[in-house]
Amino acid sequence: MFKAIADFIVEKIFGLDLHSRIGDSINFFIYDTLKILFLLSFMIFTISYIRSYFPPERVKKILAKFGGFGAYFMASILGVLSPFCSCSTVPIFIGFVESGIPLGVTFTFLVTSPIVNEIALGWLLSYFGVQTAILYTGAGMLIGITSGIVIEKLNLSHLVEAYVYQIHMKDTETPDMDVRQRINFAKDAVKDIVKRVWIYIVVGISIGSLIHGYVPRDFLVKYAGPDNPFAVFVGVILGIPLYSNALGTIPIIEALIGKGVGVGTALSFMMSVVALSFPSMILLKQVIKPKLIAVFVSITGVGIIFVGYLFNIIL
Repeated sequence: MFKAIADFIVEKIFGLDLHSRIGDSINFFIYDTLKILFLLSFMIFTISYIRSYFPPERVKKILAKFGGFGAYFMASILGVLSPFCSCSTVPIFIGFVESGIPLGVTFTFLVTSPIVNEIALGWLLSYFGVQTAILYTGAGMLIGITSGIVIEKLNLSHLVEAYVYQIHMKDTETPDMDVRQRINFAKDAVKDIVKRVWIYIVVGISIGSLIHGYVPRDFLVKYAGPDNPFAVFVGVILGIPLYSNALGTIPIIEALIGKGVGVGTALSFMMSVVALSFPSMILLKQVIKPKLIAVFVSITGVGIIFVGYLFNIIL
């Protein structure tokens, strides 16, 4: 349906040839804008309805009940169900640590939550199907669990700023919602998130449409195709300094994949942007010391690189 609308606008309204570079680029822009806005709204509504059962206070209480590997596994599951933005990093970190939740379990949640989000899953479902979406979710959980376990084993609690342990956040009771309230909560989430991130959609799709229409396929395949042994590594390194979210990166990686870039390379780029972005690290510096940030970035980065190469092999 969205493709037919995009074709009609380009051919009938703009009078452009769909096979020309400018026509192809504009068609990509319109089609992706319509598709992503629809998928975004649907997935935000669905995940937000589920998320209404897991507010931060309840997540914290659930995690406090688990120990051993079960704590890491539950943290990764709750991370999938409770995606957060970078602005939530500090309060969530403080809330978890001061509640006695192990540092490694806290990092498992902080890694999994941004990587596996409703936007990425909605796009993966539409573009690659259920199998790839499940593999991506499992990979994100594995990266989070591995990062958390390694950080815990290294016994790095002394690298958390001392004041974090001295804070006592007041527990708040979260009232239960009925079905109507949960639906309204999900609707409000759709309005709020789309309102805040639409600019990322436009910028990301604009870049993607330029790549789609104007960047030669042979050039990208040569330097970022699956046959280049360094492609995933470069993708992760390039993703870390960027400030964006899945919304901003999805149209770009869609265009890159369409030009022959390896699926693993593109997905690892997106993972590094959403999990290891420079602004997120600046926020984390308020609660942990630079050495722990370096350890966190190194461990998570290695995990993302491994997953990227694995995806290039199996997809």
